[in-house]
Amino acid sequence: MCEALKTQYQVNEEIGRGRFGTIFRCFHPLSNELYACKVIDKSRLGDSTDRECLQNEPKFMTLLCPHPNILQIFDVFEDDDYLSIVMDLCQPHTLFDRIVNGPISEAQAALLIKSLLEAVAHCHRLGVAHRDIKPDNVLFDSADNLKLADFGSAEWFGDGSSMSGVVGTPYYVAPEVVMGREYDEKVDVWSCGVILYIMLGGIPPFYGDSAAEIFEAVVRANLRFPSRIFRTVSPAAKDLLRKMICRDPSRRISAEQALSKFTTFFSFQFHLHNFGDFVLMGSFLVCRTPLDLECWWHSSHDLMNAIYIEWERKRHDLSCLTWWV
Repeated sequence: MCEALKTQYQVNEEIGRGRFGTIFRCFHPLSNELYACKVIDKSRLGDSTDRECLQNEPKFMTLLCPHPNILQIFDVFEDDDYLSIVMDLCQPHTLFDRIVNGPISEAQAALLIKSLLEAVAHCHRLGVAHRDIKPDNVLFDSADNLKLADFGSAEWFGDGSSMSGVVGTPYYVAPEVVMGREYDEKVDVWSCGVILYIMLGGIPPFYGDSAAEIFEAVVRANLRFPSRIFRTVSPAAKDLLRKMICRDPSRRISAEQALSKFTTFFSFQFHLHNFGDFVLMGSFLVCRTPLDLECWWHSSHDLMNAIYIEWERKRHDLSCLTWWV
């Protein structure tokens, strides 16, 4: 562990462990704040690819931060033996832990995937592709804000160049990556689409008994929506999935376009009790008094404009309701 790290931070208990390093909870006396510190043992780096990943993570995190949905980096310390990265302290459970036991509601999935797409769109605007988006790399801070993490496989495409190399995780990797072709940043959109599919259906869209079988299914990209699993999922959500998990990258939508689908396709029905005071602010209709809300997401062919709902929570109470119209 770097001596410079220990002079500025109090390094406390271990809270996680990965392939190359260990994550500790640490305390910064000057700011009176708690952080997470990833300590990477350089002796565990087996080849040049591992060493490149080591250098990529702090470089790209520094470029991309601050952003509300990207894990923020605060300090980097390095010596001959270790690299230490001080970051946001997040909850021990990832998105994987939230969805491993089955599907979640469409409303919950919409909120989560929107936050993830906000992070991905920000990366792409700055010319960075993550290339390994999966539920394990999606964290949550103490306020339950989604944070995209682990930029060790990230790549720069901002000069208009394409990317190459097989990186990613079998269930979530795009077919053009598996086939060894050059690709662009839309590989991240494919991965986000797979995550959305799993959140809504509880199963991956392409699977097999081995990595090779999974890759074969990914390359075929035969996207299906089994009726017994997806019968309660709206046509709008399925349409978005088809556009994100599209085998042809030239026809696959971008992260920005996927974000726009929330205001285009998603709408809701609602019951309000203890109706609060609403204030019109431009195109936003805002309620700033507490209210009791039950919300169901659906597709409506009768509406000229669909509506997206976003709420701010204070503990478990809804304190602010915003309609995007």
